[in-house]
Amino acid sequence: MAIKSLGYIGVSSQLTEAWREFACDVMGLEDVSARCDAQAGELYFKMDDHPYRLFISPGDSETLQVCGWETNSAQGLQEVADALTHAGVDFTWGDEALITQRRVQNLLCFQDPSGNHHEAFWGVVSDFRQFNSAAGVRNFVTGNQGMGHIVLPAPNFDETAAFLTDVLGFGLSDLMKLRFTPDPDEPVTRLWFMHCNQRHHSLGLFEMPMPAGCVHMMLEVNDVDEVGRCNDRRIAADVKLTGTLGRHANDHMVSFYMRSPTGFDIEIGAEGRTVGDWSAYQVFESTVPSFWGHDFSVAQQD
Repeated sequence: MAIKSLGYIGVSSQLTEAWREFACDVMGLEDVSARCDAQAGELYFKMDDHPYRLFISPGDSETLQVCGWETNSAQGLQEVADALTHAGVDFTWGDEALITQRRVQNLLCFQDPSGNHHEAFWGVVSDFRQFNSAAGVRNFVTGNQGMGHIVLPAPNFDETAAFLTDVLGFGLSDLMKLRFTPDPDEPVTRLWFMHCNQRHHSLGLFEMPMPAGCVHMMLEVNDVDEVGRCNDRRIAADVKLTGTLGRHANDHMVSFYMRSPTGFDIEIGAEGRTVGDWSAYQVFESTVPSFWGHDFSVAQQD
């Protein structure tokens, strides 16, 4: 596939200062807004050798703004454009101002059938400055695996899943069918996980609308101790816990969840599963989210 990894995430928020504190003091990212020529109120956060991976734009509401998907070359980006054209999907090429703002060679913008906004790009412009976390995080697991993963709302589930697999080329990693009450007659809500590199999944689809336009975003650190230190910072900053420590059954990630200023969750994890040969991989349906832990009922507690 032409899309190789999750490159960046953009958020629209009225709570930019809350995001600055949360991203730096809790998540452990580096504020590089000054180096990115940020406009008034904009924030840019670094986590590796990319110029940034997360940006916050001032807005009138709290919502995910865009997911940026990285291709390896101009040819790769053209392949995305050709696939969108062949499928009859509207897209626009980025103008010079947007290309400069994103610090890439070129990009295009489109929406999936559930209305989620995406960009595809190639050619990151980087000065390769060393990542320097004020919270002491040594590094995050990125590289060929990209920024991490994101789970998006997909109320138009069938159309969105088909678009991502048939048009953009994502592969299905695993799936779940959820019921939120013991009633066996309750319709199931689908949750599918998809890959575009060796990371078990870079994208998830959840069959339900979400007010913040996102279910959660995951960042992976090098070891479980780093996960614990992040949880300590969460406690010190009085950030709401939304999922206790646990190990997922699908990607084997040891992680916890916390609430971002915009309202979607941030998962911080380690020991994530990778797949070297997807042709030998067997897609499966899991009936539980985790081997142990991950109590999400804490999100409902005061």
